[in-house]
Amino acid sequence: MELIFATHNKGKLKEVQSLVPDTIKVISLDDLNMTTEIPETGHTLADNALIKARTIFELYKKPVIADDTGLDVEALNGAPGVRSARYAGEPSNAQNNMDLLLYTLQTTTNRAAHFKTIIAYIDSEGKEQLFEGRVDGNIIGEKRGNMGFGYDPIFVPEGSDKTFAEMSHEEKNSMSHRARALQAFSEFLKTNN
Repeated sequence: MELIFATHNKGKLKEVQSLVPDTIKVISLDDLNMTTEIPETGHTLADNALIKARTIFELYKKPVIADDTGLDVEALNGAPGVRSARYAGEPSNAQNNMDLLLYTLQTTTNRAAHFKTIIAYIDSEGKEQLFEGRVDGNIIGEKRGNMGFGYDPIFVPEGSDKTFAEMSHEEKNSMSHRARALQAFSEFLKTNN
């Protein structure tokens, strides 16, 4: 089975390829030479994942997954949340996002946060399904590590003393929000194909 992953993010693509069954060939928007940006205008992560999946499904009529991930910080009433990728404004810039978040949190002792990923899947007949993954943790006071992407250098998941950016690909995949959502998706594929 060929599955389109509605992303240009090579880090995400690598994670997905390592977590879905070997019988599935995952291709990205780069593989399709699609350069059009899909606007993420939804009010929730699920809205944005569905917008991306539906856009690609309408164009290619092939099975597609799309995801949206948010970082919810307790002291900020869930912000940056659905705006995580563009928290510091346009264009999306991970360093600026982290810098703004660290600056905003500098006077609070509550560093609790969680990552949540929603994956939208549309099968070859157009049937839609959503999968969720979540990981709780804390925002630390400075960036550590050079692996991963996004907010990984400032997020330490519960049960670890390393940031996601200090973990190997395998370590992160054993506990990440995206991995948990993908595992749910993978189980669904195993029982429905």
